Amino acid sequence: MTTYVDVDVRPTLRAGGEPFGEIMQAVNALKPGEGLRLFATFKPVPLFQVLGSKGYSHEARELDGGEWEVLFSPAQASSADEPSPAVAPAPARGEWPAPVQQLDNRDLDPPEPMVRTLAATEAMTDGEVLSALLCREPVFLLPELAKRGHAWRGGFEPDGTTYKILIRIGAARDAAT
Repeated sequence: MTTYVDVDVRPTLRAGGEPFGEIMQAVNALKPGEGLRLFATFKPVPLFQVLGSKGYSHEARELDGGEWEVLFSPAQASSADEPSPAVAPAPARGEWPAPVQQLDNRDLDPPEPMVRTLAATEAMTDGEVLSALLCREPVFLLPELAKRGHAWRGGFEPDGTTYKILIRIGAARDAAT
């Protein structure tokens, strides 16, 4: 039987913070047979793939007020020691064209920056580039981009508070063929 360690990131999210480090610290501290019970202000869909790559299955349940409880349970065959390829930037050959669209998502609360960015990529065609400004590193967005076959390049601007990401639509699919 799995025992669960509770992690409540709702206060962090309400304060505008990024709880990914807090979550991963708790996951890395889990003992064999332990799982994670996560409480969040939104359904943390991108985290499902991140922790899935570490050998955890998930069961999500919506609570009152639109908040969520998610149980991450250890799978039988865990790949916890293998890095997830989904969080690395996808390869892209050659020079990238200038962005055809630019988003400024710095004033939005999670998960809106990710939702808005993914919606913009859906309206674009292969080879086009999207530029987005964010107030934090998009740790949940990166696996989603990889899963959808997009390449990305990003990092913090010199001001240290703005994260700029360039997303090339379909570039990872092109590189694989």
